[in-house]
Amino acid sequence: RDIGSGNILTQLADHARERTAQAKREISAEEMRRRAHSLPKGDFAFEKALKKPGLSFICECKKASPSKGLIAPDFPYLQIAREYEEAGADAISVLTEPKWFLGSDRYLEEIAEAVSIPCLRKDFTIDAYMIYEAKVLGASAVLLICSLLSPGQLAEYLGICGELGLSALVEAHDAREAEMALAAGARIIGVNNRNLKDFSVDTDNSLRLRRMIPGDVLFVSESGVKGPEDTGRLREIGADAVLVGEALMRAADKRQALARLRGGRMRRAAGGVGRDGAGQNGTGRQDSVWQDDAGRQKKRSGHAPKIKLCGLSRPQDILAANALMPDYIGFVFAKKSRRYVTQEQAAGLRALLAPGILAVGVFVDAAPEDVAALLNAGLIDAAQLHGHEDGAYIRRLRALTKAPLIQAFRMDGEGDVRAAEASAADFVLLDAGNGGTGSAFDWSLARKVRRPYFLAGGLAPENVGAALKRLSPYGVDVSSGIETDGYKDAEKMAAFAAAVRKEERL
Repeated sequence: RDIGSGNILTQLADHARERTAQAKREISAEEMRRRAHSLPKGDFAFEKALKKPGLSFICECKKASPSKGLIAPDFPYLQIAREYEEAGADAISVLTEPKWFLGSDRYLEEIAEAVSIPCLRKDFTIDAYMIYEAKVLGASAVLLICSLLSPGQLAEYLGICGELGLSALVEAHDAREAEMALAAGARIIGVNNRNLKDFSVDTDNSLRLRRMIPGDVLFVSESGVKGPEDTGRLREIGADAVLVGEALMRAADKRQALARLRGGRMRRAAGGVGRDGAGQNGTGRQDSVWQDDAGRQKKRSGHAPKIKLCGLSRPQDILAANALMPDYIGFVFAKKSRRYVTQEQAAGLRALLAPGILAVGVFVDAAPEDVAALLNAGLIDAAQLHGHEDGAYIRRLRALTKAPLIQAFRMDGEGDVRAAEASAADFVLLDAGNGGTGSAFDWSLARKVRRPYFLAGGLAPENVGAALKRLSPYGVDVSSGIETDGYKDAEKMAAFAAAVRKEERL
């Protein structure tokens, strides 16, 4: 249906008020509240489903949308919901907005009865009545959109959800709304990549806002997720879940489509990839590269190497990085390093870091609990391990945090290639293992590593272009190569970033 001109969200909210007023004429607010409270209190099943290790998937049942029109002329919603459950969905989002999304309360009621996984009522909640209504319809969660509510309303509605045992997916689109959600006590925050005022999509919105959400709050990315490249990026930033609608609704085989989003259709030359995308090392995070028939690692179309500037320790280093917008910067927490920063120093530096740049903490044989504490507090977004950490260590750390892990390997021979291939970390970093002295290793060894890796060790503005002509790393990591007299040099940082971006190619 044509939603016309003007603010789309305003029109959706106005129609939700009209619907709610009509519903109250049929069943009073007092009666709906009584019915909701007469049911057993929920156990926050939706929230629990998103807390499991790895990236959780909320799969949407949606017939139409204001931006795309009719998406599914044939809409066997119960069959779709059962397919999602059989394919391994963690939760189902059911559109109940009837005018522009062609949803129905009946869809939610029947789907919640038919499946054993939790259901989210996806609607434009503008009245407490709709929360009680969702409970009666069988929902395990409701959507609360910050731009539709005042801070007081949001806090009130979260309180009602708590009384009923319902989870609340609190949706934010910008930094102000994310702060509002946190202030209200939201336990699940969804960042919508779609601007509900004009329905434009910017998939980088999740990356920009991720750093604002602390580790003890579940982070969901909504809208614009189309393929494994997108889910791979979300894994990198430590997203807990993703809500996917159109990409699944338009797929003829929804099981296959969900497997592809999980990375299940990617393959590795060594060991192969199983149904869930896990290769020989079992990480299931092989979204960024593919293998050609010769087995050489190549860039996916449109993928440029990520840039990581490591060992930043001063405010001026951060400001120089902000001007360049690398993908990652690194804080070194190893006390023996001359680039060592304390947690307090890192917090001060992180506060200066531009949104969209992720912070990686570099550790050497630190206690897993200490590493996880920094990750879960949001001080850093990923951990890079440079000591003697083994598989047991990584398993322990994974039990404490969902954040991405990078394991560094000193590349001296074929045995190091095999060790890097077998690592249970999300990514590996190939280094010369010389403590940041600026020496490179034999790059021919890197060509034999057939999984996503960061190239490090001796890189500098003068040689990174040559490295990228020979290799196709997931990312490049530099520290001493952008220093002068032991300190980061803004001109060298800029020259390094320019050299990498000059080599960007399909």
